[in-house]
Amino acid sequence: MLRSIKALIGYPIRGTDDTVGKVKDFLFDDEKWGIRYMVADTGGWLSSKKVLVSPRFLDAPETGGDEKDFPVKLSKEQIEDDPLLEACEPVSRQFEKEYARFHNHGYYWGDKGLWGVGMYPIGTLRQTPSPAEVEDHNVAVAEIEESHVRSASEVIGYHIVATDGEIGHVEDMILDTSMWRIRYLIIDTRNWLPGKKVLVDIDWLRGFDWATNTADIAMAKDQIKDAPAFDPKFPVNRDYEEQLYDFYGRPRYWK
Repeated sequence: MLRSIKALIGYPIRGTDDTVGKVKDFLFDDEKWGIRYMVADTGGWLSSKKVLVSPRFLDAPETGGDEKDFPVKLSKEQIEDDPLLEACEPVSRQFEKEYARFHNHGYYWGDKGLWGVGMYPIGTLRQTPSPAEVEDHNVAVAEIEESHVRSASEVIGYHIVATDGEIGHVEDMILDTSMWRIRYLIIDTRNWLPGKKVLVDIDWLRGFDWATNTADIAMAKDQIKDAPAFDPKFPVNRDYEEQLYDFYGRPRYWK
């Protein structure tokens, strides 16, 4: 089934014996577009504990009127004992940690202040790094780039770069819960007034640039702007998909 990732954020997680936490995010790889982990927030009102749950233990989310939950084939204890988010962080957060380590300053997250422990970005300038330290830093950044693990919540909002310029932003992502794979980007083309929302197959994406917060798509702005409009109030159905692939003249993924 095709589901909006934004709509799934906040779903209560139902384990085999109890409800535990809520869906916080999804981590995916930007090579095969597979969901590698659901991020579950199992903390309380005043705390946050983010753990990773593999799709191997996920069932399709349930909806029925006001009843919404995300079934997981693990007990409450097993979910709470899963690896913490730090075990497999998105590319951007890994880079931020490496940047802070290299420049010898603290993290801006993890405390109440705007800049971590305080309200102002106060820091000391580190001494000029040695050639060996620079080399170590470059190696670490290269390794981070190769990890390809990204946060769906972070990518939502990235600007869209077509072959002939920028158009709109990533409004949402459509998840195929039968394969646990990203299937589509929902693009808001509001750069073109009055604008509309359209779907683009994730396989037509050249890639994300985490340094510039952009998504590079191998098609022109007019192709995106003139695509069949998508109404996020309704689920993606096969009739719309047929219309979409006819417009782009691309082969259908289900064939």
